[in-house]
Amino acid sequence: MNDSPVVRTSASSQTGHRFRYYDFVMAAFVTVLLLSNVIGAAKPTFITISGEQWIYGAGILFFPLGYVIGDILTEVYGYARARRVIWAGFAALLFMAFMSWVVVSLPPAEGWEGQAAYESVFGQVPRIVAASIVAFWAGEFVNSYVMARMKVWTQGKALWSRTIGSTVVGQGVDSLIFYPLAFWGIWEPAVVFTVMATNWLLKVLWEAVLTPVTYLVVGWLKRREGVDIYDEDTDFTPFSTST
Repeated sequence: MNDSPVVRTSASSQTGHRFRYYDFVMAAFVTVLLLSNVIGAAKPTFITISGEQWIYGAGILFFPLGYVIGDILTEVYGYARARRVIWAGFAALLFMAFMSWVVVSLPPAEGWEGQAAYESVFGQVPRIVAASIVAFWAGEFVNSYVMARMKVWTQGKALWSRTIGSTVVGQGVDSLIFYPLAFWGIWEPAVVFTVMATNWLLKVLWEAVLTPVTYLVVGWLKRREGVDIYDEDTDFTPFSTST
């Protein structure tokens, strides 16, 4: 399949246009979002630095990939289509939380001995689930908004400044919402702020490390789709799913 010439265009001129790879990027976003919450969220692990163990949640290795894909969505397809994907992810998280609650609550069949392990993995504290969903929603929309606005401000130059800058703000909002909502009153305030700052920093650094990959994917998608979209006249309300 030959690449198309890349044409600069406004987001509004692409309303209703069907892109070749948009659905695949959406599927990747939702997949990473769900799996990072299901598989990685419940397991603490550690890394040894200078002989000292640093404990962190395993999900941090993959959850930031959602922000990377979110950056790619906004950069390639514009804010409106990224907004649609964020709502899809939000709905998927709600369904996952509901399904987990129902399945864990069902009585186990006689002779099945996996209920305790199942509850350990899939049982969720409602407060933490609610905090996670709200933080995701707010953080992703802020991330996409900053990404789209910075693209216009920079005239499409210095992609790295947009990906890292939007992550600094978006992950900051995510962390500021999630950790106090989930753990205030359970952990000591100093622990809440320490974990919040540490995880925010790790996520931003992870985004910076993945910047070369973002460049490759963004360049490839733009050539295949044939457009470079700018949100110059976009309605940035989050409460819509129109493109």
